[in-house]
Amino acid sequence: MEDELILKNNLREARTEKKLSQAQLAKLVGVSRNTISSIETGQFNPTAKLALILCIALDKKFEELFYF
Repeated sequence: MEDELILKNNLREARTEKKLSQAQLAKLVGVSRNTISSIETGQFNPTAKLALILCIALDKKFEELFYF
């Protein structure tokens, strides 16, 4: 599908704004550092649950972290 929607994110920016490393954020939300890295680079889309947990951990609204 040529017009496929691709979920993008501002996770790296939000994480650095909070002065958190990937490992620190991963521990905070209960995933591996590799998962955080994969989300930041767009290689992995988080589940709805993980996306909301990330929003809470980073004190951001969903639409501030994730967009098309």
